[in-house]
Amino acid sequence: MKYDVTLIFNGVDDFNDLGAEIKSLNIGIQRKVSLFADFKALVSLVKIFRKEKFNAVHSVTPKAGLLSMTAARIVRIKVRIHTFTGQVWATKTGVARFILKRVDCFFASQATNLFVDSRSQQDFLISEKVVKANKSQVLADGSISGVDLNKFSPDGNEHDRIRRELGIKKEEILFLFLGRLNRDKGVRDLAQAFVGLRQSISGVKLLFVGPDETGMRELIEKICLKYKKEVLFIDYTEQPESYMAAADVFCLPSYREGFGSVIIEAAATGIPSLASRIYGITDAVTEGKTGLLHEPGEINEIKKKMRTMALDHHQRKTFGNNAYERAHSHFSKARLTNALIECYSELLKD
Repeated sequence: MKYDVTLIFNGVDDFNDLGAEIKSLNIGIQRKVSLFADFKALVSLVKIFRKEKFNAVHSVTPKAGLLSMTAARIVRIKVRIHTFTGQVWATKTGVARFILKRVDCFFASQATNLFVDSRSQQDFLISEKVVKANKSQVLADGSISGVDLNKFSPDGNEHDRIRRELGIKKEEILFLFLGRLNRDKGVRDLAQAFVGLRQSISGVKLLFVGPDETGMRELIEKICLKYKKEVLFIDYTEQPESYMAAADVFCLPSYREGFGSVIIEAAATGIPSLASRIYGITDAVTEGKTGLLHEPGEINEIKKKMRTMALDHHQRKTFGNNAYERAHSHFSKARLTNALIECYSELLKD
């Protein structure tokens, strides 16, 4: 079956590289709440949906879900799909949690079908009465789109190049965090754990790769002041796979994740992970086989498991090999894409 695809987005990219068969429209769907901008985007979506007469609308991210599912319901588009990739409200309390959760409940009710990018997240959403079991599903074994195995793979040349550029010796153990620097990602916990680790052993370094959203770099530098030469930062990269190839252990001490796709990308490069034992991540890491898990926020536990990873070369190698095999067998981009196409075919067959 052949589909005509229109990508509606907000950003500076033009997506011209997607090819002539995919139409792209840039409208003002802002990430933060803005009543005027959000209403304007909703009106734009209603107009677009009426003009194009889509057979299906599929949204990702909470704001896009709220606006597009509402607009699609107004226009009476038959198939309305939203993919859940994590909940902002999961780590919040009080009024903020109540309001944000109710927003998720609302646009979930407007959708005809719901995808969730991990089974543990689906269980959480069912238990919180946001989704129903018979209305939600996980494609293949989870993740939003799988791993591009051609892009993310072990690369000895990049391993050596990146470490040479960063001044990391061959025998030093490099812990890597790659993602947005904010509190929910647990980067402060990781910095504190690294300081504790460095106090007991040498020959370890910590690399943060990603944009600083809330002034976290300054805080991390303050925490790690005594060992500032061992803590490195890269603000932005278009080649995350190169830094993964250079690392020995990938770290994701997050407080909330929908799945943790970055973990399986790291796995595809052949490195193990040290991550939080929370829903979403428990689908990406097989504990004791492809990496180690810790309770979120438990700095002493993070430190101890960083030490284990740093000192046990055989375990790191075994975990890395297992992670590589699991990424290839369960989470390839081709597998997730085929599962998505099969689902589209089933939903649109009438």
